[in-house]
This record gives sequence, structure tokens and C-alpha cells, in this order.
Amino acid sequence: MAILAIDQGTSGTKAIVVDDSGILAVAEREIRPRYSAGGAVEQDPQELLLSVLDSAHEAVDRAGVTLEAVALANQGETVLAWDPETGDPLTTAISWQDRRAESVCAELAEHADEIHRKTALKLDPYFTAPKMTWLRRNLTREGVVTTTDTWLVHQLTGEFVTDTSTASRSLLLDIDRVAWDESLLEIFELTGERLPRLVSSDEIVGMTTEFGSPVPVAGLIVDQQAALLAEECLERGTAKCTYGTGAFLLVNMGDVAPRLDNGLTTSVAWTLRGQTTYCADGQVYTAASAVRWLCDLGIISSAADLDTIAAESSDGVLCAPSFAGLAAPWWRPDAGAFLTGMTLSTGRPEIVRAVLEGISAQVAELAALATEELGQPLLRLRVDGGLTRSRTLMQSQADLLQAPIDIFSSGHATALGAAAAARLALDPDLDVADAPLPWTPAHTYRPRMSAAEAEKFRKQWRTAVEANLVAKEDR
Repeated sequence: MAILAIDQGTSGTKAIVVDDSGILAVAEREIRPRYSAGGAVEQDPQELLLSVLDSAHEAVDRAGVTLEAVALANQGETVLAWDPETGDPLTTAISWQDRRAESVCAELAEHADEIHRKTALKLDPYFTAPKMTWLRRNLTREGVVTTTDTWLVHQLTGEFVTDTSTASRSLLLDIDRVAWDESLLEIFELTGERLPRLVSSDEIVGMTTEFGSPVPVAGLIVDQQAALLAEECLERGTAKCTYGTGAFLLVNMGDVAPRLDNGLTTSVAWTLRGQTTYCADGQVYTAASAVRWLCDLGIISSAADLDTIAAESSDGVLCAPSFAGLAAPWWRPDAGAFLTGMTLSTGRPEIVRAVLEGISAQVAELAALATEELGQPLLRLRVDGGLTRSRTLMQSQADLLQAPIDIFSSGHATALGAAAAARLALDPDLDVADAPLPWTPAHTYRPRMSAAEAEKFRKQWRTAVEANLVAKEDR
């Protein structure tokens, strides 16, 4: 069955056409978010839509096959207001990276425990509801406010839906009942807002004629969970990390949603075959965007330079590239990035190395938090995303995690996960385990650093992070 799977992300949109034999065609369009003072990160909704349509049409034309379904993976917590009658956007899209809703979260701090109990998330501007409240207060009271997936699906089908994995990132979903919660809407001053119908990821939600004859739209799923599915993390304790604009660690937690008190959050991984699976997740807000910062400063020309320029050792230089703040276990949106330990001999190679080690150190900290719930460390980590091309980063990750790192065999994990969910929608007899395309690692990195050396580095890095946070508080 030929499926058009669309991965609408932060820095671009990717469309693939895939059938049971593999990927038939790929097309991509770049997107440039707008970063402004005060933590503002916005995207042009029309640019998002055009990137979806242009890349999708190009992929379909290249594949030259008859489509059986269209699937969509989305960036999760990015919101906009739009007119449900015309479909026209009423505001820009407020990115998941946007921090302007910090004031909203500060006002609602007394509700943090209740919100965590019901949603298994943290009260933080990273998630959807605070952005919705901020948008309503500052931009418009008109239309509906939803995540971008709902708007894009409406453009394709006229339907008003979102899937359970995306909804679980909103701070408005009762995680156990997998249903919108009126008391949460009241907390966020969103009572009376029209919310989309919740659907499973293996549900046909509507039909589109965008590509000719009517084709079902199915396989709706948030981007990180899509990659978890594509990489066959189907059993409790299996994990993946995607290294894109940010780095996102997800660990399958089975059919019960744990409330984690160590900073990790719990989300719906997917609802398939009438069964909801949960995952613990942790975020590194800036990964590829930190590499872009290196490019903007002229330290490297492109990400392709990372391995040629990075030093064998950072020579004591430590970095937390937390330009958009720190998530678990600190949850400090104000953290800021830092470089420390530099001397007059420090040059580009040491700085590049320190930035990459800062990314891998954050992921290692997130993995350590997951082991508290699992009762054992991660046995290995499956990884995908553009930065997995960096040998320096991946070896550092294996060293600090003290576990093998399996590189996913395709650069299109998110789209392939959406396609797997659509495949389940089209074939009710297909088992979930058989939905993802089979794969073997393109490469496996194994630890070269001893466990004692890894722990020493992580302790030094954590100390530097804490010192930076204390310094921020003293200013």
C-alpha cells in the first residue's frame, strides 16, 4: 500500500511516499522560524501549509503511484488561532520553543501539583495550554486556537480533530481517561474554547482530494512518538532519541501512565487498536539549533564540519547549549547557555567539542532519570535525526550513556512512524508489531570511555550547570 507520509517539523517539512518495499520518493521544504526578543519564536502558518503541499505534491509526482492514504506527523506544541469557517489563520503560529507564556505559568504556580496529577506533565510554557492562554490574552479572542496538526488536517479534509498523542502534550488532557478535562480548561482560562475531537493514530479521520481522487487521511501522531513507533520501541523500557532542532528522549512505559517526580514527563505514545501506550519523555531544547548558532558565529560553516573541527578533547571546556532554557530535571526556562573553563589556548575545536558534549550530557541525564522508574538503566538507545551523522556526538553519547547507540537506518523516522500508523488504519488485521518497516542499525556506537570516566565528566558537567543557575539567581 502506497502512503504519503508528511513530517511537518520546526525547521522544515518532509514528505515521503512509502510502500511495503520501502521509500519510493522524498521531498523537503525548509522553514525558518522567527526568533525575537523576549523569547518569541513564531512561524508563518501559510509557509507551513505551503511547505506541506509543495513537498507532498513533489513526492507524489516523483513516486508515480496511486496513493492509498495520507499520514501526518506534527511538531506537537505549536499553536495558532484560525477561523473554523474559512480555515484562514488569525495569528502567527506560536512555536513550541516560544517562552512568552512564562508569565502565565508563574500566575498558575499554585495549580502545578493538580496539573501534574491530571496530565503527568509539568506546568511549563513548552506545552500547549499556556501558549493558548497567552495568545488569547495578547493576540485575538476570535476563532479557535489549536495545535498546527488540527489546522493542517482541516485544510486537507475539513475535519476538526487531533490525535491523543498530540493532545497529551497540551496540559488539557486527563492522561488516564485520555479525555479533555474541564477543570484544566478552567485553570487556563480556556473554558468554552472549542477543542478538536480526539482520535486514535490508527483512525481514518477524513478524505482529501488534494492529490486527485479522494484519499483517506489517517496516521495522525506527534513527531517524537512517530519516531518511537518507527524504531520499534514497542516494549516497556525500549527507548529512542531524535536529534533535530532539539533532542528528544522517549522511553516506552507500557499501558500505565506513571507520575514522575524527578522532572521527566509522561505522554501518550499512541492509541492503536483501542489500546493506549504511554512514554516518559525528556527534552533538550537546543541541539541542531545550537549547531546553527556555531554556524552563525562563523565557528563552523555547516553541520558537516563538526567532526573535522571538533577536538579529541575539550581540554576542560564545558558547555550547556541551553539557549532556550533547561527542561528535566531542572525546568529552568531562564537558564541560558554557557561556556566555562576556557583558557587562552581554547579555540574553535574545543568549543565545538564542548557544545556536542553538552548535548550528549543532557541526554545522559534524562536517561538516568528514566532508569529510576524502570528499575534498571537503558540497555541501548535507538537514535535518529540529522545530528546522528556526527560521529563525535554519537560516540560522546555512547560514552556518557554507557550503552550502545543504534543509528536508525533511515533519515525519515518520523514520517515512517506516521506511515506505520496509517498502515494500521488501512488494514484492521495488521498487528502493531508488523506495522513499522523492518530495519537494522546503520551503525552502532559502543562506549569507549570507562564508567568511572563517564561519571566523572557528568559530575563536572552537572556542577557547572548548577553554578550557572545559581549565578542567574544572583543577578
